[in-house]
Amino acid sequence: MFGMSPAVSNIVIMLAMMQVSRRLDLENPDILFYVRVIYITLQALTLGVYLFTKMKINAKNDLTTLKYVEPANPMSGQGETPVITTVKEYDLKQVDTQIKSVFQSLAMMGFMHLYMKYTNPLVMQSISGLKGALEANIVKIHLFGTPATGDLKRPFKSAPGLLQALSGATAGDVKTDKHSVESAEISGAGGIKED
Repeated sequence: MFGMSPAVSNIVIMLAMMQVSRRLDLENPDILFYVRVIYITLQALTLGVYLFTKMKINAKNDLTTLKYVEPANPMSGQGETPVITTVKEYDLKQVDTQIKSVFQSLAMMGFMHLYMKYTNPLVMQSISGLKGALEANIVKIHLFGTPATGDLKRPFKSAPGLLQALSGATAGDVKTDKHSVESAEISGAGGIKED
């Protein structure tokens, strides 16, 4: 958003949407209807962005081999895992993860709004899904034609998890160097994992 980092723009949008939700009379059935329509429309647009991205990935059909080592998962006790896949498979996996998050968000909002009768989250979350879609690395590459270099180089760096963010630790980065991939393939990691 105009050169701001995504975290800062998220805060700005949330503060703006809080002001909008305070000014709306969400007890009025007509206003509530329009808020619902806007929310559903923006979620459909978000889903459309991801589905169009998926279509572009399939059309491009990039079968370039991609090798990397996934970082160890301390919660499951698993060590580093070597992965050999294609750019197409990796990109499709990324898009499928994003599509799954849209449906999870819809389910959560449906529960909060229909069951718990909260209306403010509809206003607050209406634009964040579409904003997130337009800022997603996979969308930047396939829809906007941004070269896959720097932060957009595959495999994408993962954001730190909640516990890592609270403790100040950084996320375990995916390793792509030849030595790391070969040593993970040879070690007792159970061989090569194909996605």
